Amino acid sequence: MKLTVFGATGGIGKEIVRQALTAGHEVTAVVRDPARLEVTGERLEVFRADVRDAEALRPAVAGRDAVLSGLGARKRADAGIATELTRSVLRAMDAEGVRRLLVVSAAPVGPEPAENPLVDRVVLAVIGRVLKDVYTDLTALEADLAASATDWTSVRPPRLLNKPLTGSYRTVVGGFPRAGRTIARADVAHAMLAMVDDRATVKQGVGVAY
Repeated sequence: MKLTVFGATGGIGKEIVRQALTAGHEVTAVVRDPARLEVTGERLEVFRADVRDAEALRPAVAGRDAVLSGLGARKRADAGIATELTRSVLRAMDAEGVRRLLVVSAAPVGPEPAENPLVDRVVLAVIGRVLKDVYTDLTALEADLAASATDWTSVRPPRLLNKPLTGSYRTVVGGFPRAGRTIARADVAHAMLAMVDDRATVKQGVGVAY
């Protein structure tokens, strides 16, 4: 497949690029600073652009089978950036008639399993208060997805870890794995790539966790 990856220098984005290349896909990595992209490969195209400029992004998404985005806040002060940048991506995709889009959101944005243990509900509540602005941003992002013409999937992980790929995790379409507390960034990337042609995940939020 021909894939475009936004946020390709971030923790999840670079894993998407690396794993997609290993799987034999053609990958266009959209970056502001090519020097920060640690991944190389014969089927990799590095596309330098300001993600806020939807018109400049059109060549990066034209003719692609799917777009995968790891765009989002890296710290609390960045709250708002996920929605702002993804709106540019959506406009570029709409202009080029590209429909499949997968983005990274977060577990607290989706529904909480009623059977979650009390400790997990308390932890989620505390995290939600601390990162309120970040989750408000992601909630707005998901609203934009729902209003768009894309075949979107919002992937909602809990606390992210910098650990190697395991390929062993749980996913719940429209919900979240019971007592799921962590997942490696590499496994989030793996899950996103697996969902690209999974029609059951289209226009759905999907919880992923160990």
